[in-house]
Amino acid sequence: MVDYGTQTSGNASTGRSGGERTDDMANKKTSIGGQALLEGIMMRGPKMSAMAVRNPQGEIVLEEWPTAGVKRAKVLQLPFVRGIFNLVDSLRMGYKCLMRSAEIAGLDEDEAKKEPKWYDKLFDAILMPLSVVLAVVICFGLFLYAPAQLYNWLCIPFPALKDMYMLRSAFEGVLRIILFVGYVAATSLSKDIRRTYMYHGAEHKTIFCYEAGLPLTVENVRKQSRFHPRCGTSFMILVLIVGIVISFFIHIQNPLLRAMVKLPLLPVIAGIGYELIKLAGRKDNLLTRIISAPGMWLQHITVKEPEDSMIECAIRAMEIAIPGDDSDQY
Repeated sequence: MVDYGTQTSGNASTGRSGGERTDDMANKKTSIGGQALLEGIMMRGPKMSAMAVRNPQGEIVLEEWPTAGVKRAKVLQLPFVRGIFNLVDSLRMGYKCLMRSAEIAGLDEDEAKKEPKWYDKLFDAILMPLSVVLAVVICFGLFLYAPAQLYNWLCIPFPALKDMYMLRSAFEGVLRIILFVGYVAATSLSKDIRRTYMYHGAEHKTIFCYEAGLPLTVENVRKQSRFHPRCGTSFMILVLIVGIVISFFIHIQNPLLRAMVKLPLLPVIAGIGYELIKLAGRKDNLLTRIISAPGMWLQHITVKEPEDSMIECAIRAMEIAIPGDDSDQY
């Protein structure tokens, strides 16, 4: 469990890089990344990580901790291999911060005051792991098995499609993208999720402001774009697109067997997607703009314009994540 230190403040201060923009500060590329939380934001730097969350009184609760370094064998740090391990680390830390933000924001305050019933303990011990397994099974059926089965049904009236493997892969991949975009669009209808998407915008704008070499103020952050090429949304859509290309080489027609073969390839696909997203965040040219285009489009759904109070949270977390010695620079 992360060892958090806590500070509380009502207002955000200006960034560490105060003063006017200078040429050596401008247009930097940082490895600092973040995540929108419930009524707050987490920023993760090379040395320190921090989360800034609004409590029910409207104050910013700031918690910071050293960024945990995971020592891995050199082979696990190689390109196309490191991505899956970094992704697991990010998901693990992101989940902890998300749960902690719910506590700070007071969203589960009433539940915390209740004495756990016997069925609550049963749920935690048995039903919760089962629910995770069920979610995995549903995702497997919906995103891997169902598209393959639908194409097989399409082959019944049109037998000529049966051996068109590139068309099969494109059909399955596009259907998965439609399902994913539909799910994301549906979540944006929730008021709470929309607020999280607004914090997502504050995260992106603050990172852009820092990369531009400008002082971290609400006014400067507000002017920045909310669409960033190095975003989890972009990563997900890239993974789906890479999956289409990988599927070109899988000449299996049985839907279940086809889905089972794709399952162990997911780490490979994630590793390729990770390298592409890092490239897009590091370089700005025609190739990286093409790579980023699908994700940047999808960010119109998952990244909203933030309120000033949300930007203040992002600035507070970003100030802690900035190492001060350029160790975050690509």
